[in-house]
Amino acid sequence: MSRRDPRKGLTMIGATPGLRVKQLEVKTRKNKGRTRSRLVQVPIKPSNVTSPINSSCLSTPSKHSRSPSKPHFRFAHDEANADDMNPPPLEPLRLPRKKTQNDYIREWIHHKEDLLRIMLEMEAPPSPRNCARCGKDGVYRCTDCMHQLLLCTDCCRLVHNVHPFHRIQQWTGEFFQEAALHMTGLKLQLGHDGAPCPSAIIGQQGPQSGGRLNKAAMDIEGGPLPMNDEQWEDIDEIPLHLRPPSGSKYLTVIDVTGVHFVLVEQCQCEGADSYHLQLFRAKLCASTFEKPSTVFTFAVLDDFLRDNLECGTSGMNYYSKLRRLTSNVFPHLVPNRYRELLRLARQWRLLKLLKWNGFKQTMDRPSQGDLALFCAACPQPGINVDPTDDLNDWKFTRTVVMDGNFKAEHMHEKRPDDQVWLMDGRGFMVTHPPYQAYLKATPHITEKSTCNNHRAISQANISRGKLRSTGIGATACARHGCFYPHSVVDFQKGERQLNMDYSLSNALSHNMMGIANVLCFYDINCSYMKNLRKRVDNSDFLHIPSSLRIIPGIGIWHVHGHKEECYARYAPLFIKGSGWVDGEIIETLWSILNVVSSSTRGMSSPHRQELLDFQMNDSNFMKMIRIVEHLSQKLKAARISVTMAREAFKKLDEAVPSSHRAAWHIQEQSALSGRVQDVSVMDIFEIQLKKEAPTIRTIELKLLEATSQPGVQRGAASWLTRGLEIEEAEIMLSITRKECGKFPSEIKRLAMARRADRLASERSRFVADGQIYMEPLNVGALSDEHEDYVNVPEDDARHDSGGGDIFPEDEDSNESADEGIEMGAPKMSTISHLPLPSNVGVDRCHAAGVHALLDMELQLRIGQANDALHGLRLALADKAVVFRGVVRQAKSYSTRTRAWQIVNSIDSSVKQHAAIYRRCREAMIALGADVDTLSRFQELLNSHLTVDTAAFTQNAHSHRSSNLPWFWSIDIPRDTTSKSWLTEFYRIHWLRAKAVKDRWEEEEELLASEFQWAINFFKYRARKWNEKCVSCKVAGLLGAASYAARQKAIYEQLAEQGATKWQNMNPYMLQ
Repeated sequence: MSRRDPRKGLTMIGATPGLRVKQLEVKTRKNKGRTRSRLVQVPIKPSNVTSPINSSCLSTPSKHSRSPSKPHFRFAHDEANADDMNPPPLEPLRLPRKKTQNDYIREWIHHKEDLLRIMLEMEAPPSPRNCARCGKDGVYRCTDCMHQLLLCTDCCRLVHNVHPFHRIQQWTGEFFQEAALHMTGLKLQLGHDGAPCPSAIIGQQGPQSGGRLNKAAMDIEGGPLPMNDEQWEDIDEIPLHLRPPSGSKYLTVIDVTGVHFVLVEQCQCEGADSYHLQLFRAKLCASTFEKPSTVFTFAVLDDFLRDNLECGTSGMNYYSKLRRLTSNVFPHLVPNRYRELLRLARQWRLLKLLKWNGFKQTMDRPSQGDLALFCAACPQPGINVDPTDDLNDWKFTRTVVMDGNFKAEHMHEKRPDDQVWLMDGRGFMVTHPPYQAYLKATPHITEKSTCNNHRAISQANISRGKLRSTGIGATACARHGCFYPHSVVDFQKGERQLNMDYSLSNALSHNMMGIANVLCFYDINCSYMKNLRKRVDNSDFLHIPSSLRIIPGIGIWHVHGHKEECYARYAPLFIKGSGWVDGEIIETLWSILNVVSSSTRGMSSPHRQELLDFQMNDSNFMKMIRIVEHLSQKLKAARISVTMAREAFKKLDEAVPSSHRAAWHIQEQSALSGRVQDVSVMDIFEIQLKKEAPTIRTIELKLLEATSQPGVQRGAASWLTRGLEIEEAEIMLSITRKECGKFPSEIKRLAMARRADRLASERSRFVADGQIYMEPLNVGALSDEHEDYVNVPEDDARHDSGGGDIFPEDEDSNESADEGIEMGAPKMSTISHLPLPSNVGVDRCHAAGVHALLDMELQLRIGQANDALHGLRLALADKAVVFRGVVRQAKSYSTRTRAWQIVNSIDSSVKQHAAIYRRCREAMIALGADVDTLSRFQELLNSHLTVDTAAFTQNAHSHRSSNLPWFWSIDIPRDTTSKSWLTEFYRIHWLRAKAVKDRWEEEEELLASEFQWAINFFKYRARKWNEKCVSCKVAGLLGAASYAARQKAIYEQLAEQGATKWQNMNPYMLQ
């Protein structure tokens, strides 16, 4: 019999003993507010009791088998009445695999002929060819109406009284050809809810009947403007649907369905609105106000703005699409209203922004930035933060990021003095006249960078003659990526400091009342922030309160292009209160803005400003409506990361002696507190691997200065050192040969031959001198007895660093994050056998009486191993930094090639140091090194040549769970007592691990606060719209009151969604 799982209510389908069976379970998960379910197979242990199974449960599942409502398994009560109690062994059920796109296309291929047949059948009228409404002779059909019903002329006109912009076709007797609704006598009635105006009917009866025309009717008494004779030169050759009505008052209407000629009858009642206002009430925007002949529907203007925002569609391309919609065969015969589209789009943008922001009358003139939407989650006292709170707390720090965009270029204008500014300074771009006055009054002072030669500084004075503006500079919130209102400036030459000063000054004046701290990220902050206060104090146009504490930072990707000390001083990992932020979010905003940047290149300055403002406002709007989901995802990730970071730091902290822990904690607190006054105090976070371990030179000097030992010739230490140097040179030459491949160039072959010749000469002299120091032994014969083999990493076909083994977690190693960098598998390469004590052997040296040389070589080998490990650490760290800071930043093919040459050069260094160390350890073993020495200098495996870049780069997930190779993290308490250079490394690793833990803890706390601030922002906006609704009702503005009520409901819904999301994420926390 079958068993029923009481928890899931599903039957566990059994079989004969020993048969492995599976249980079907319904798994559900939520994704973006939707609940999805699927069936999964869960293996269960075989049961000793068989279960009856109906053969139908093993049938092939249908396409709906993934639905929980139609599972392919049996319930227990269905099997209770089964007759067959001994079923044969059955195979476990198999769930259907998920269909791919190719599967659906294969299904479509079988139906394509039927689909094509129906498409062709739709080209002919139905039989009999009667009107679908009245039964008369059918002539027209509408391509925009459902089912494309065949209609007579009268029915077609009546049906389309409320759809005057549909496209119709006319039956010619053989085929359907394009037609127009005005051919059916359709007229657009303005006023009276689409019914004919009674005054117009009286007026048509003549003066005898007392009819008269008001001023609005007299405005269009002469009919539309005359047709362009050049455009309609051969009117007989123009298709019927493209011919305007002759002798009638008509309008050229541009709609999403194309260009139409529509007969219009306006309202002629006494006191009626003017003609263009009547058109506007019919959702038609007139291109002119005196005798308008062209109008645009609200729908087409909204569609154009939406296409421009999402797809970057230019006005020329959009109108070209409308012309093809009108006539795909004769688009060139469709009237060209491109210039009118651009003009109406400018006006429509302003009207939409005024409406969205609640400006209903001319007396409510918006001020600077009033038509711009700002971030919902940034702290704004009086809006989403209580002004009575302690705003000096680190949580209320404003985090901003500045950057320049050189894609938003602007050419010189033909008539710069003839401009009409519709919203100058009301959005995100700064007001034009004050900005120009600031530029004229402020001289640009070229400051020499003390850091690397950054492009933002070196190209600050580069001017391009054909461009009025070389780009734009902006300030945005660094945590959520929202542009600051009234802070976007134009560049006249390059990215000069005076331009960014103006942007920052305006950004820090937006809703900053009471905010005491600002964290500012900028690519060149190491140079920019040095004289910021001086520049602000010397300008009459800039204002940044002296009490405002500005903390400089550099984005995590750009900081690696700076000098080494800039990382600890400006990287966000070491900035207290920054949370887990990268400081690079503005780079993602440029990609959104660049969608329209190319089309703004040749626009007038006001038009360009309006388009960029609208694009940035839409970007902020999309951030606002998605902020709750964005914060919830980040908060979930932060809670996981906090746990991991705490565990990683706890393991490291427990192994550190208490004396070191206390000293390091004091260093950290002192640096963080003094950072604003002097960033150089942050250098304590920088890795400073000082070579305090005894090097081979130190040991050689010690041996030379020591009292000579009995039986040892003076100069033996130098002779042994020469032997070790020859071995190193031979190892390096062997690696070079492997890197050159099987077919090196003639120049490389010549260089290697010269090196080999010099080594042979040095080897001969070394063997000759060996007769002095190892006289009892025949060193000449010893050198020819056998060859020694040393592990040397070979460069395989992928060349290690360029292949997939370097970054195994990513598909493309060239673009992946550096989780680890490792070398290829080593192979054997021959190295000549020198007459060193380690090669001669301990027994033979003791027998010959030169056993003192054994201890000398062992000491030198320890120094050589220290040098090799030190070089290996530096090379691995250098490789990690170069890969992230150079390779990933390379944009062009040539730059990327040069960057990989640097990485390959470092690879060669890693291989050399690794091979030298392995040779040292082999020699130590041969020399009889004790257990303590060999436990310290362990075997070096290929897996050890993987560098954990978290110690050198921030924001890598491996930093939270890094497992350092033995030569990085030998037993801490013992080594910190004996080796001060290793203590330095552990100090840096401890400080950085603690910084990661602190930043993640700050991130979790910040996200929780930002969640509440976002909810408070929505509630604030709902209250403001409610106040507007009440005031509009009092003033009798019912339309404005209705719109305000709708906006209020939207923000209340956003606030409710945020509160629900927060409650679901914190079920045990009171809101």
